[in-house]
Amino acid sequence: MRALVQLKGVDVRFGAVAALRGIDLRVAAGERVALIGANGSGKSTLLRVLNGLVAPSAGTLLRDGAARQAMVFQQPFMLRASAASNVAIGLWLQGLRWGRSRELAHDALRRVGLDTVAQRDARTLSGGQQQRLALARAWSLQPDVLLLDEPTSSLDPRAKADVERLMAEFAATGMALVFASHNLGQVKRLATRVLYLEQGRVLADLPVRDFFEGPLGETSNEAELFVRGELG
Repeated sequence: MRALVQLKGVDVRFGAVAALRGIDLRVAAGERVALIGANGSGKSTLLRVLNGLVAPSAGTLLRDGAARQAMVFQQPFMLRASAASNVAIGLWLQGLRWGRSRELAHDALRRVGLDTVAQRDARTLSGGQQQRLALARAWSLQPDVLLLDEPTSSLDPRAKADVERLMAEFAATGMALVFASHNLGQVKRLATRVLYLEQGRVLADLPVRDFFEGPLGETSNEAELFVRGELG
């Protein structure tokens, strides 16, 4: 499988704080990679490095030049515009004509079940609707890699299920997913591979079944505690 993005020996420092240390990571087409670990373990920073929002302090970031990527944040920013325009503007910035951008935006909103609110101010939508709108905005760009930072953490159960369903549908098209999550049930449902981070290091990188059913004590006592829900 071709690598879409790779990190080799990546460190990230914010002043005296080491946010990431010696990260090696290869994400291939079609993979669904879950990043888990306690708060402050480096998950969000790792996603931002992969998306180019944070530059490595050391090491190398390599991307397939033909691969497109998009990112959905835990609390997505909504422009002061309609739901349709929030999607269309991203497409227009990619060089499409405005009319075509609007057409594709409406296709994306239908894809996530938001076509009935296309003309509503995006900032007035519910949290679940805003997260689906963020997914529509990302999906409209047809990325090869979709990065998601705790995409369902603040949503009610029904909205979580809607977002998970869309993530699974996107992955079924061959899109690679890299997502941070504290929801271990979600990780089991969606991921094919799990990275466990602790204090900026990757201490486990395993297929999802091996991670949850294998002897993690050999990797990290904290990983065992995290899986049992005793470390958050």
